Amino acid sequence: MVKAVVCGAAGGIGQPLSLLLKLNPIITELALYDVVNAIGVAADLSHIPTPAQVTGYLPPDNGAEKALKGADIVVIPAGVPRKPGMTRDDLFVNAGICATLAQAIANAAPKAFILVISNPVNSTVPVFAETLKKAGVFDPKRLLGVSHLDVIRASTFVASVLGKPTEAQKYSIPVVGGHSGATILPLLSQTKPAIPEILADKEKRDALVNRIQFGGDEVVKAKDGAGSATLSMAQAGAEFANYVIDAAFGGKKGKIVQSYINLAADAGGEAIKKEIGADLDYFSVNIELGPNGIEKILPIGQLDDVEKGLLEAAVKELGPSIEKGAAFQPAPPKL
Repeated sequence: MVKAVVCGAAGGIGQPLSLLLKLNPIITELALYDVVNAIGVAADLSHIPTPAQVTGYLPPDNGAEKALKGADIVVIPAGVPRKPGMTRDDLFVNAGICATLAQAIANAAPKAFILVISNPVNSTVPVFAETLKKAGVFDPKRLLGVSHLDVIRASTFVASVLGKPTEAQKYSIPVVGGHSGATILPLLSQTKPAIPEILADKEKRDALVNRIQFGGDEVVKAKDGAGSATLSMAQAGAEFANYVIDAAFGGKKGKIVQSYINLAADAGGEAIKKEIGADLDYFSVNIELGPNGIEKILPIGQLDDVEKGLLEAAVKELGPSIEKGAAFQPAPPKL
């Protein structure tokens, strides 16, 4: 019996994400919350013959906490999307929404796994952490920033550069750092199977790294004001949520993924700070998932000279984003 909740379920990411979670047979209850249309989305999804029973909630009558009550996992794509010319950092307006939802989770589902999609992830994950700390329920093992879209983009784009676009799922590329522009650090030197032909071609490699870092801009521009990466983000979010569910409730062990987390989640966090040469509280790193969420923080591993330069740039940009989120003082509206 697993209860999943989507906060922001009626939006561009929320609707396809909710659909994909409805298809997970481990989920038996799926609660959808949004400021508009969540009840209609729930009614639509409820006709699909899978185990998850779907309910929708709106803000009146403490709808957020009703949706969240008893949640095992909460996935949060809530907030305004990017428009052309905006960076993810321009979306800091979403911080107030995140603080409000974090408080509702603290009240109604303090033990839930919390998966943050709302941008800017580099700042919104610290917003969640600080709100949960104030409520006395913060567990760094259960708070995960979803940077998984960078990982699936890396596989897709690598396969494309190699001229093997149909084989994208074969390529595994760790992506660490953060989830915005230069903070995104694809470790191409650690790609499995290895890609020596890309590593040896500076022009090709630089273009590939740039595309992985700024792939979101590609979609924002193509949609021409009609939104950002919603469908690919929904797929990445659902896939990541399914990994967490499988590890926590399905008994699957040894799953290693990358996620933007608080480095206090495991003793391995201190080793990460030494690897990156900076005392950052948050970083997207290799983690092993398990029944408690983050079971282990694993080393970043060996970097080549190009990646060392990218790491330096990522660390420089991440620091202020983390501080901005951690210092945020909400005056959140009532849900």
